[in-house]
This record gives sequence, C-alpha cells and structure tokens, in this order.
Amino acid sequence: MDSASNPWSAYREQIKMIKLTEARYLGDFQVALNFSNRQEGVFDGRMLLQRSGPLLEPLRTEAYFRRLFVDAGALCWPNGLELSPARLYEMCKKLESVG
Repeated sequence: MDSASNPWSAYREQIKMIKLTEARYLGDFQVALNFSNRQEGVFDGRMLLQRSGPLLEPLRTEAYFRRLFVDAGALCWPNGLELSPARLYEMCKKLESVG
C-alpha cells in the first residue's frame, strides 16, 4: 500500500504539521495545551518524568517544571529541553476541538 492511500500515513502527516500555540500549567505536573489545529488536551508530565536524563532532572521539582513556555511551536523549559508538538499531541489525553 503506498503512502497516498494509507490512512495512517495521512494522519501521521497531519500530526507532523501541528504546532503548539499555548501551554498553561494546571498543577500536579499537568499542562493544558492548545494546538494549531484547534484541538486542546492535557499533557501529564509525570509520564515524561518516568524517564531519566540530565535535562529531565530539574523538571522533577514542581517549581522548575512550571517554568514551561512555548517556543517555535514546541513545549520548552529554560534548561533547553524541548518536546515536539507532534509527540505531545499523541500523548495528550482528552483531546477535543475548541471554538
């Protein structure tokens, strides 16, 4: 099956083009996200913190985790950690259309 007729490929292509437009810290490592396709969802940062690595260590304290911001359509932190909007979109729970 070629990629033009594969519905999964079309879906993946849509996700690749998505940008993050807004992020709001909700508390308890939960982040409300708005995407450029007018969908919104909640990202559970605790899933991310199950992994290890030098860029993740500072995020384990809630005071640092809440310093998140959006840059060039990605979710970022001051230490240089950047999460792609496509991956966040896949990981979000409660995705729904807004407006």
